[in-house]
Amino acid sequence: MFTLPETKFDFLGDEYIYAEISREMSLENNFKALAITDELRRRNIPGIIDICPANTSYLVRYDPEMITSTDLHDYLMDIDMNKSHLSEMNLLTKIVEIPTWYDDPLTREYSFKYKNRHQHPDLTDFEFAMRVNGFKERNAFIEAHSSIPYFITMTGYIPGIAWCFPLGLSKEEIIQVPKYSSPRTETPNRAVGIGGAFTAVYPVDSPGSYQLIGMSAVPVFDTGFRLEDLQNVVLARPGDIWKYRPIDEIEYRKIRSEVESGTFTYHIKEVVFSPEEYLTKGKMYIRELMEDF
Repeated sequence: MFTLPETKFDFLGDEYIYAEISREMSLENNFKALAITDELRRRNIPGIIDICPANTSYLVRYDPEMITSTDLHDYLMDIDMNKSHLSEMNLLTKIVEIPTWYDDPLTREYSFKYKNRHQHPDLTDFEFAMRVNGFKERNAFIEAHSSIPYFITMTGYIPGIAWCFPLGLSKEEIIQVPKYSSPRTETPNRAVGIGGAFTAVYPVDSPGSYQLIGMSAVPVFDTGFRLEDLQNVVLARPGDIWKYRPIDEIEYRKIRSEVESGTFTYHIKEVVFSPEEYLTKGKMYIRELMEDF
């Protein structure tokens, strides 16, 4: 049986409690952060204003006139003890497909536009990501990145952005890429980038430092309410699973047209994700989870 250590709690001023499960990034620690914050939302405790899960921690904002810090700490300790076993961390979540045009002209253009901020200005971001991971062929890199699903460990800093961590791989198999030496001042909306072991889709034009490897054909953030699956504005939710699917320019343009007309439908499958089964069965569990998707 997998059991995680108790969480460290810190009071930040009169309105916040910060809970640190670990300083080490691991899916086990992230599963616990998501399970606890999900349970905290379910209990709907009066006085809690906001709940913000992160990779291996979470932050709770509360109204001290409605609930004391001591009482809230007791609630959190109770949930923490109940959610320290992986068997108690199952998540109702969804798998979402992200059609991606890898090594596209726009992200290549941005590679050269900001080459003075890059470790290797003679390479595009895509070529750099290939090189540092030992790939010599373009299609082999695309297959390696797109053949596995990614678990959203947290969202934040830009509205709609999600940190996607690869599932079912050993540390040696994970694609990892250093970020830019100095961040870009601009990144195109829907660009797909890798920073460290995380993949992210930039939801809007923004600064950024992830190495850009392609363009998502679909939005992950939309205030125009054009698509049925984006009525909540943001596509990502911590605990969701994204699967990047390689597409060519023809399919990319077709999907973009459907998005603009409001007729595009995301490929989504709702599942119950079991951290215990994942850590016990590994790749076999991922294959079972992804069946018929």
